[in-house]
Amino acid sequence: MTTTNEPSLNEKIDLIRGGDIRTAARLMRDLDDRRPDAIAALKALFAHTGNAYLVGITGNPGAGKSTVVDAMISHYRAAGERVGVVCVDPTSPFSGGAILGDRIRMQRHALDPGVFIRSLATRGHLGGLSRSTFDVAHVLDAMGFERVLIETVGVGQDEVDVMKAAHTTVVVSVPGLGDDIQAIKSGLLEVADVLVVNKADREGADRTERDLLHMLDLRASGDRKDVEILRTIATRGTADGSGITELAAAVERHRVRAWAGDS
Repeated sequence: MTTTNEPSLNEKIDLIRGGDIRTAARLMRDLDDRRPDAIAALKALFAHTGNAYLVGITGNPGAGKSTVVDAMISHYRAAGERVGVVCVDPTSPFSGGAILGDRIRMQRHALDPGVFIRSLATRGHLGGLSRSTFDVAHVLDAMGFERVLIETVGVGQDEVDVMKAAHTTVVVSVPGLGDDIQAIKSGLLEVADVLVVNKADREGADRTERDLLHMLDLRASGDRKDVEILRTIATRGTADGSGITELAAAVERHRVRAWAGDS
């Protein structure tokens, strides 16, 4: 059965570049399903990408990544930037789709036309990202979002794929998780451009920061000595006064270094 109202490829590209949410959401869905026509549309969009700055947020379950992302959205929106968000959620064993927990937690941004949040399911894909994470980020880029935040599912050291997708990778840890530092030591530390000790008002924050500093000193990759360690007390709805402003500044410093070829 054919759909007579289906826009042509060129019409889709124009609609997406113009910020049409419905067309973009449909393309993202079809990309996740790996439809050939969606792949063709993505290829046509590539010429209109390369302007967004991609920030990956990863870390262990329970570290408060979603709350950090929520606060970062508020910060960038207050600065006048349009923000796209890709949340990779665990896959439901019943439907095969994303559980959508992250998007529920960020629901207050749903009515903001300057924010687009897309949840994706891992569908068994290892590495902490969905198979279509890169593709969805490209669509958001083509739509004109200056900042794209990519939050991984939260499965510890297997989440190193985020480094390939993001310009800057933020690794979030938290005091009080017994295996948190060990898991970071096992892999996540190697992808970090910025390290965050979240929930820093908890007991043990000083020790967590010291442990991270010690592991940075021991890290074999000598060309990545410029990793910053920051503390946040991310609270949903808070863009300032919780370390988020400092986190955004650290991301910007890494951006400058990376574009200068020093990172």
